[in-house]
Amino acid sequence: MQYLLNINEPKDIKNLSYNELDVLAQEIRQAILNRTSVLGGHIGPNLGMVEAIIALHYVFDSPKDKIVFDVSHQCYAHKILTGRKECFLNNELLRNISGYTNPNESEHDIFAVGHTSTSVSLACGLVKARDIQNQTHNVIAVIGDGSLSGGEALEGLDFAGELNTNLIIVVNDNERSIAENHGGLYKNLKLLRETGGTAECNIFKSFGLDYVYLENGNSIADLTDVFTKVKNCSKPTVVHIHTNKGNGYKFAQENKEKWHFNAPFDIDSGENTVDMSALNYNSLTADYLIEKVKQNKNIAIINAGTPGAVGFTPQKRDLIKDRFIDVGIAEEHAVAMSSAMAKGGCKPVYCVLSSFVQRTYDQLSQDLALNKNPVVILVAWTGLNSQDATHLGCFDIPLISNIPNLVHLAPTSKEEYFAMLDWAIMQDKYPVVIRIPSMLFNAPFAVKTDFDKLNTSVVDIKGSDVALIGVGAFYNLALKVYDMLKSKGINASVINPRFISGIDENTLNSLKTNHKLAVTMEDGILDGGFGQKIAAFYANSDMKVLNYGGKKEFTDRMPINELYQKNRLFPELIVEDILDTLK
Repeated sequence: MQYLLNINEPKDIKNLSYNELDVLAQEIRQAILNRTSVLGGHIGPNLGMVEAIIALHYVFDSPKDKIVFDVSHQCYAHKILTGRKECFLNNELLRNISGYTNPNESEHDIFAVGHTSTSVSLACGLVKARDIQNQTHNVIAVIGDGSLSGGEALEGLDFAGELNTNLIIVVNDNERSIAENHGGLYKNLKLLRETGGTAECNIFKSFGLDYVYLENGNSIADLTDVFTKVKNCSKPTVVHIHTNKGNGYKFAQENKEKWHFNAPFDIDSGENTVDMSALNYNSLTADYLIEKVKQNKNIAIINAGTPGAVGFTPQKRDLIKDRFIDVGIAEEHAVAMSSAMAKGGCKPVYCVLSSFVQRTYDQLSQDLALNKNPVVILVAWTGLNSQDATHLGCFDIPLISNIPNLVHLAPTSKEEYFAMLDWAIMQDKYPVVIRIPSMLFNAPFAVKTDFDKLNTSVVDIKGSDVALIGVGAFYNLALKVYDMLKSKGINASVINPRFISGIDENTLNSLKTNHKLAVTMEDGILDGGFGQKIAAFYANSDMKVLNYGGKKEFTDRMPINELYQKNRLFPELIVEDILDTLK
C-alpha cells in the first residue's frame, strides 16, 4: 500500500494531491474488504462513502470539528483514517474495534451510535452546546441509507431550520435504504437528483435550510470543493451528495440489497465462505406468511426497512406484491398504521427486530394496546448475543410484557411457534406479540394450542422439589438442567410458561405442595423480566426462587460463552446453584 500505511490521523492526508487521495481511496476500499470478508459487516454503505469521508477529513479538522455519523454503519473509512487502520489490515486485530462509532475507541468518534435517524438531533445538541459556550468549531451530521424516513431525522431537520448558526448536514443519497427506499420524501430526492438540485420543490429548503447539491458524490475533488465552500457557514446547510452504494466492488454494486450487510465472503468470487443454507426462523417465517397472504386477502405484512432480516428477499416480496408493505425506517409509524389497519378489518403482521422495537414503546402502549386492536407483531433477533452495544436483543421482554392488553408469547420450538402464529392470526380479541426464539429447536413434547386460555402454562414433566421454568429459547436449557438433576437423583418438574405477559397462578400455587425451589430461565435481562414476576408471586411464601438471565447492562461484542459464563447460564452452573440452595 502506497499511502495508507503512513496515515495515522486525519492531518496526515491534508498534503496529498487529489490523485494521491484517489489512490488512498482504493487502498481504504481494500482494507474494508479485507475486514468484512473475514468478519462480515456493512459492505455497501461503507464502500459508497469512502471518498466523502476522505473529503470530510481533508477539509474539516476532527476532532475539533465534530462529525456525527447516522447509524454509523458507514464509518469504516473514518475509522481507518483516525488511527484504527490496523484493525482492518491485520487479521489478528480485526475484532478489536466495533462496526460502529465508539468514543471508547477514539476521540474522533463523538457518540456510540448504531440506530438510525439520530445524527441531525445529536448534531443540533452539539451546536447548542458550542454556541452557549461561545465556541467556533464546525458541526457536521452525516445521514443517509434510508435514515431520513425515520421520525427523529425529520424532527431534527425541523428544529435545525430554526437555527441561525453553523450546522452542516451531509445527506448521503445512494438511492437506497437496506432495500429500496420507500416514502414520498424519497420522491423529492429523486426529483432533486434529476434536476441537479434546482427543483423548486425542495424538502430541505421547506425546513428553512440552505441547500447545495453534488451529483458526483464519489469524486474527492468535487467533494472537497463543496465542503470547503460550506465550512464555517453561518446558517444550517444541507449538502446533498449522490453516491454509489457499494462503489468500487462489482458484487456490491450489482446486488445492493444483499451487500448492505453480508456474512464473511471470498473477495474474488463474492461467494459466502460460511454455510448459509441451514433452516432458520427468517426463511421459515417468510414462507409461512406468504402462504397465509395467498389464503386470506385481509392479511398484510408490514416491515420498517429491514425486509431481508426477516426472510423477505426481493424474490419473496415479489410473490405477494402490494401485500408486503415496507414503510421505510419508521417503526413508530409501522405500529400505529398496523393498529389502524386492524381496526379497519385487516390482519396486519408486523415483523421487527428486537433492538429496533425499542423505538416503538409509545405506539405499542397507546396506539395499539390501549385500543386493543388485533395486530400480530413478530419480534426477531431476540436474546442475549455477542453483538455491539446498539444491537442487543435482550431488552424486549421487560419493554413489551408489562404493557396492559398485549398478549406476549414465547414459543419454545419451531412447532409451537407456528401454532402460536396460527392462533394469533385467527383470533380477533388481542394484539399479540410473538418473541421469535434465538435458537431453532424441534418440539420435544406435543404442542398444546389452547392459547385462548390466557396465561396458562404447560407442565411437560411432573416432578417434585424443583420446578424448572424455561422461557422461549431457554426452555431447552431447562431440559438440560432437568437431565443433570435427574442423574443426581432429583426428579424436577419442567414447565413451559408460553405467556410472558402474565403468570399462571393456579400452576404456581399447585407447585407449593411438593416443591421447595422454582428456577426461571429466560433469554433476556432479568430486571423487569418474566423471572421477577415469578419471584414476586412467591415472595410471601416458603418457596425459594432462582432467576437466570442477563444482567441489566450494555455488553459490547462479548463472546457468547463469556456472556453465559458471567451470568451462570450453563446447565452445570445452574445445577450447582440448585444443589447449594437445596442444602
